Amino acid sequence: MAEAYSPSTTMPEVKNIDINIEKSAPATVSGLRSLLSGGFGGICAVLVGHPLDLIKVRMQTGASANASVFGMMGKIFRDEGFFGLYRGVSAPLVAMAPMYAVSFWGYDMGKLVINWWEVEVRKQEPIQEFSIGQLCVAGGLSALPTTMLMAPTERIKCLMQVEEAAKGPPKYKGMLDCAGQVLRQGGVRSLFKGTFATLLRDGPGSVAWFGMYELSKRQFMHIQGCEASELSPLAVLAAGGLGGMGMWTVALPADVLKSRYQTAPEGKYRGLYHVFTELMAKEGPGALFTGVRPALIRAFPANAACFFGMEMSKSILGQFMD
Repeated sequence: MAEAYSPSTTMPEVKNIDINIEKSAPATVSGLRSLLSGGFGGICAVLVGHPLDLIKVRMQTGASANASVFGMMGKIFRDEGFFGLYRGVSAPLVAMAPMYAVSFWGYDMGKLVINWWEVEVRKQEPIQEFSIGQLCVAGGLSALPTTMLMAPTERIKCLMQVEEAAKGPPKYKGMLDCAGQVLRQGGVRSLFKGTFATLLRDGPGSVAWFGMYELSKRQFMHIQGCEASELSPLAVLAAGGLGGMGMWTVALPADVLKSRYQTAPEGKYRGLYHVFTELMAKEGPGALFTGVRPALIRAFPANAACFFGMEMSKSILGQFMD
């Protein structure tokens, strides 16, 4: 963004962003609106963050693990061209729209479940404002449906990203070819290899992601002395970026194990615990945070774009769907 905004600056076209969904009763927007706005946010996140995600995966799987982030980015650009930075983007781009759509839908459904629990089980009044703890639980629940979409996509994405195009003819012609080869070699089970690892990453990660976003948003509301719908675009971007950094701080160790497991030849590891024990024996605990630099550098802009795109599209859709 070329222009700088002060914390109180509000852009006319987005100043009425409706981000105060935790104060509604039953505290959710329409499911379709959540699906559509979440999908748009996912596309924004992929386009902004994919080059650094590619570097993270290559570092985690042993390709130039000791190189600097920007040194590795320059090497990819020189050896593979600009589009080399977006190698493997087709899989997450195709999947991120529905994946983020399901994630934000799952988050709203998680809040409905919590509200139902309070009213029907605990016999309390309907929730008027969710606590941060309750929002964290809703975030964790969102990972359950999301993982079923995320696991095969992550498998294909990681396989394509670790392939060094500069070292010979590419093994995969594209996302569909990669998926086809995986299915022919190992069947559907192979395509879903690493599902538990994905859930192990995305469960705690989603707790931190939504929790940090909502906590940051409330802090900015206090600083700016306004309601959620009056937060400046800069505040929404900052809250989204902090949410992303919180998520990756929590999720990175499981992500390292997932990347190693999903890109390993068939039969190399007996399971995720085998990956962990071998990693500890050969590389030590620090290996669990391999790729932390590109992960955190990517996390802020990608998730800022995701949440801002989601909130803006939700506000626009609200004019037609509410």
